[in-house]
Amino acid sequence: EEEEDYMSDLFIKQDVRPGLPMVRRVKEAIQKEEKQKEANEKNRQKSIKEEEKERRDLVLKSALGNENKGFALLQKMGYKSGQALGKSGEGIVEPIPLNIKTGLSGLGHEELKKRKAEEKLENYRQKLHMKKQANEQAADQFRIRFKTKQEERKMEGDLRKSQRACQQLDTQKDIDIPKETWFWIEPEEEDRKDEEDKEDECTGADLSVSEKLHILTAYLREEHFYCIWCGTTYEDSEDLSSNCPGDSAADHD
Repeated sequence: EEEEDYMSDLFIKQDVRPGLPMVRRVKEAIQKEEKQKEANEKNRQKSIKEEEKERRDLVLKSALGNENKGFALLQKMGYKSGQALGKSGEGIVEPIPLNIKTGLSGLGHEELKKRKAEEKLENYRQKLHMKKQANEQAADQFRIRFKTKQEERKMEGDLRKSQRACQQLDTQKDIDIPKETWFWIEPEEEDRKDEEDKEDECTGADLSVSEKLHILTAYLREEHFYCIWCGTTYEDSEDLSSNCPGDSAADHD
């Protein structure tokens, strides 16, 4: 071979940018690898399973011919291609399809798999239903607790109102000591330290707000002919019983 002329136009026109030969070699290697893969794919021998599948698909797609003994017997009995089976032609036209089992699982595996999926779905639905019921019960309990707290706060307000009325009416009758300690509004903590009666406190603590309200309401009606719900002091018991609707808030509603 002749030596290259480094002063020729061919050599001068060559691209001599840094790194370009490396890029060119990489591209050539990739192209060579792709061509090799194509050649291997063409020369690759098909496996026995693939050949059997292709032959089976080809046979199933092709119609039966006269060389088939079963088809020949049908033709002798008057059967024509494309005609339905049976004496009156009510049978099938196409052959029963052939389902090839290719997996390694045993018989009934698909049914078992389907049944497990249905059970899983049913369990999921039951969980959702139980969760919904739990949320509804929690909401109902919250509403009940909220209503109970509202009623308790209302009764506590009615009790304080009754205690103030009792203290005022007792004072007007020159009663210096309440019949029960809790009949009056309790004094401030620093003012009542020396006046506390432990027995009376225990008695009051044993009663609920509703019980206290009921007892105090009855005392106001009997002693002062006063109805806390009406806000009225009647002349006597007869006037109270005839003009007052009742002895509870429900009777006045």
